Amino acid sequence: MLAGELYDASDATLVRMRTKARILFAEFNRTPYDAEPERQAILGQLLGRMGANLNIQPPFYCDYGSNISIGANGFLNFNCIFLDCAQITIGINFQCAPNVQLYAAYHPVMAAERVKGPEFAAPITIGDNVWLGGGVIVCPGVTIGDNTTIGAGSVVTKDIPANVFAAGNPCRVIRKLD
Repeated sequence: MLAGELYDASDATLVRMRTKARILFAEFNRTPYDAEPERQAILGQLLGRMGANLNIQPPFYCDYGSNISIGANGFLNFNCIFLDCAQITIGINFQCAPNVQLYAAYHPVMAAERVKGPEFAAPITIGDNVWLGGGVIVCPGVTIGDNTTIGAGSVVTKDIPANVFAAGNPCRVIRKLD
């Protein structure tokens, strides 16, 4: 799975790992807002790596959690979904509006292969100082460069360079940022 090869999501080990993540994020999502130390402790068990001052607003959902790395000073607003069947690596000072979805998982395009069940995954890499607007979807295998802003509602299907504002479906560079 992490190598980008076809994998069987019903594998017992993967099912156990997803179940553990679901128990943890369900606990996180139920935790009172004023219980920040408890929420941070749960995130410490769920995520692969989290930098200082990470602020995730519940609800938050993921597949494994252990394949997510978020740098210091990150903020994820309500209702984000990270399908981390491959590594999702996020730099420092990440800002994420509500309803952002990062999908490292994908299925074969050809129906004859897809119906057999195995899936693919490709890593997502997001640089430092990136802002994803509300409802942004980032597809498998995408890299977003440092200091970039992605406009609300965008579907990011290809790499986006550093220091740009990009938006649309499919997402494309609108202008360079100074």
